[in-house]
Amino acid sequence: MTTTGLSGTPVRATWRDYLALTKPKVISLLLWTTVTAMFMAARGWPGLWLLVVVSLAGFMSAGSAGVFNMIIDRDIDLKMARTAKRPTTSGLISSRDAAIFGTTLQVLSFVLLWVWGSPLAAWMSLAGFVTYVVIYSMLLKRHTWHNIVLGGAAGCFPPLVGWAAVTGDLNLFAWFLFAIIFFWTPVHFWALALMIKDEYREVGIPMLPVVHGDKLTVAQIGLYAIYTVVLSLMPALLHEVGAIYVISAAALGGWLLVLSWRLYKHIFAGHKVERKVAVPLYLYSMLYLAILFVMGAVDRIVFAHLG
Repeated sequence: MTTTGLSGTPVRATWRDYLALTKPKVISLLLWTTVTAMFMAARGWPGLWLLVVVSLAGFMSAGSAGVFNMIIDRDIDLKMARTAKRPTTSGLISSRDAAIFGTTLQVLSFVLLWVWGSPLAAWMSLAGFVTYVVIYSMLLKRHTWHNIVLGGAAGCFPPLVGWAAVTGDLNLFAWFLFAIIFFWTPVHFWALALMIKDEYREVGIPMLPVVHGDKLTVAQIGLYAIYTVVLSLMPALLHEVGAIYVISAAALGGWLLVLSWRLYKHIFAGHKVERKVAVPLYLYSMLYLAILFVMGAVDRIVFAHLG
């Protein structure tokens, strides 16, 4: 599709514009949990071909979800400064072209996972797509502050995809990985939502800080942070992980709780949300998940070779 620039010269969408539709920055952490889960499942090297195929398919599936999210949210994206220049809102890529692109990505992803991964991996990937596009974007986002809690489950499927691609099934430990991300998501997202709640309020999106205020939000962040840390330690009870993971999870979780507590104290002391207390939690939460998963992979590889 082409649109007209300021000089009146036609502007045609490039591959970079289509890449932007996939939300590559968001995908990076999803792929990280997919790949590290593959190493956990294999207790070692899962194989180069499988690693490449699953990574590519995972990017396509998550990217497809991002594409359809931009199509669905085009009207509200137009009203927010940080999203107003997205290819779908600027008119550079039409909703029709974006839908064709997103559908192609999803079909190719499903086929790749079915043929070279496992049917279960393909279905898990599709389930993540449906959760994000239908449950979160279409049904929950504009109607309830529970949107990110329930709809956030979409981001929990990548480790299941990676695990199932290696083993062909899902054990209890794999579902613990799902649960850890499920309870981590509100901590991560609400720290961001606190900083941009005015944007959500302007477009009528009922995010928790908009509906119930900052105090309840930081209380919920603290509660979900506790859930996350406890769940991260529970795989030790299944004898699925060893000391490397447990020590790492305890240290990482301890700092997550500290940052959550600092934000809680700041808000309940009567202060307004400030970037100096919200941003550290938001940024660290991403680092927390990335390191936790890689230490899980390291732990299982080391103890597999020792035992």
